[in-house]
Amino acid sequence: MAFLFPGQGSQVVGMGSALAAQFPTAAQTIAEADEALGFHLSKIIYEGPEDELKLTENTQPAILTVSIAVWRVLAEQGITPALAAGHSLGEWSAHVAAGTLTFADAVRAVKARGKAMQQAVPPGHGAMAAVLALPADKIARACAAASAETGLVVAAANLNSPDQTVISGATAAVEMAAELCKAAGARRAVMLQVSAPFHCSLMAPAQIAVADFLAGIPVTNPNIPVAANVTGNLVTTATEARQALIQQVTGTVRWVQCMQALSAAGATIFIEAGPGKVLTGLMRQIDKALKCLNVEDPASLESTKAAL
Repeated sequence: MAFLFPGQGSQVVGMGSALAAQFPTAAQTIAEADEALGFHLSKIIYEGPEDELKLTENTQPAILTVSIAVWRVLAEQGITPALAAGHSLGEWSAHVAAGTLTFADAVRAVKARGKAMQQAVPPGHGAMAAVLALPADKIARACAAASAETGLVVAAANLNSPDQTVISGATAAVEMAAELCKAAGARRAVMLQVSAPFHCSLMAPAQIAVADFLAGIPVTNPNIPVAANVTGNLVTTATEARQALIQQVTGTVRWVQCMQALSAAGATIFIEAGPGKVLTGLMRQIDKALKCLNVEDPASLESTKAAL
């Protein structure tokens, strides 16, 4: 069994509240985040407003917190993973589940990560776009052409599925690359509502901040292998885990390779633990034969237990 942990974009006001109402462990986890951060993140998670939750420095600890609440409830039910992966921010959740990082350290780290990402590029100067139904090599060519034409950064940020790649960089370069992708035959190329251009070289200042933060906290060997976004390989040591978390700030999320690595290592059941069903949806595009369930509230917990 492999657990998958969602990344930014899966947040919704009220996430985790039904789980916390029914399971003391979930409520305690969210209270722990408040204590670690020194402010009421729980209020933003449960009540919003949405604009507050959407701030990257709040979104990241909020999603990690709800994901860990779900993971702990599943553990109480005797459902534990042999492998793990997380999409972007979710890689931090995966390492908490693997015992690489403590929850308190991780929630503080991703708060700092979110703030550093937000500050790395001035608002409006960076953008991301989702390209649908165009091979990765053609997308790479479109990015290279747009970069050469504008003199600005644009590159593949998320290789999410054979059908979906997200590109990231300077706004003008992303807009041009999106148009070139459409001209090359993409079904769609949609500009995304994001606050910063994640997973490209413009995030270099945030990468330094993450490296500095990780240097000051204990990182131990994971108890279970965790797929690294930046390589698609399984990580089994503290050194590899630290490097993976630093490099993914500017590196491409190789999600298809991560899923292939988990499958090759023997995973036959995948559980998306945390808010939303984004990763469950991507799994259907990656390999329909792989069974993917999701748990985010008491209802989905019951249906997952029934399916298992």
